Amino acid sequence: MKKFFLLLLLTIFMGVNAQETANRFFYQLTFKPKKDSARMDKVMTSLDITTKKSIYQDFTIPAQDSIIKAEVDAMEKAGTFKDLMKSIRMPKFSYKVAKAYPEMKTTFSDQIGRKRMGYEEELKFDWKISNEKQKIGEYNAQKATTEFGGRKWTAWFSTDIPFPDGPYKFFGLPGLIVKIEDEGNNYSWELKGNKKIANYSEESEADKINAKYGMSPTIIPTTREKFEKAYDSFKADPIAEARPFMTPERMSMKLPGSDITLGEMIKEQEKRAKDYFGSNNNPIEIPPVPVKAKK
Repeated sequence: MKKFFLLLLLTIFMGVNAQETANRFFYQLTFKPKKDSARMDKVMTSLDITTKKSIYQDFTIPAQDSIIKAEVDAMEKAGTFKDLMKSIRMPKFSYKVAKAYPEMKTTFSDQIGRKRMGYEEELKFDWKISNEKQKIGEYNAQKATTEFGGRKWTAWFSTDIPFPDGPYKFFGLPGLIVKIEDEGNNYSWELKGNKKIANYSEESEADKINAKYGMSPTIIPTTREKFEKAYDSFKADPIAEARPFMTPERMSMKLPGSDITLGEMIKEQEKRAKDYFGSNNNPIEIPPVPVKAKK
């Protein structure tokens, strides 16, 4: 009996202290942000794969976790305000794509004001696998094509990496997608490296700090239609949530340890948000053209 209880205690201890591991794959995304421009942009993105799910996101913010934490800790300790946007790089996009294994139910989420909203999709890709093969980086890869989001895509997958996943919403091939691009060269992802993370946490330091100040990373589920409507409203007026509290008295208040007023800070944040939204008018998924009703 004593041995039984000792074994039970050991099992509970191991369960409590078990740490999740993840395989992190780095994809360089090369894309055309403006439809009427030949200019191309680049950003490093990541796909974190665990036993339960995968998460795809812009790696710009997670890559600066230690800097963000140090800056916020210093601000809190000193009780002064500092514009973090001057010391960190802004991401090219703030959405995340999570795929739940094994069904691959996909959740697309983004920050809309102080809320993180998301919608679920049950996607099915009609892949046409070719016999054509080539080397992509260090991996032996095979060609496959599909249509998705109003674009035609060519993917190269490798059975050397036994994950039927890929960047953004793509999945469903017998190996990890190591490269994928659309026919018009608007978007192209290529695998550039990977590493194993022993003590994996889905939340970045930025997520934890945001949660501390009222911006929870918990996704509020909604439909795609309602999500896009809310996102369009947010783009049109990024500070709509703050407007009811923007009295002349509050707007003229100076931030702790700074000569900047609350009004000046909000005005700068509004400009940054509008610049951010205006920097890309060429989405990955082309919105369908509305069908006009017959008179």
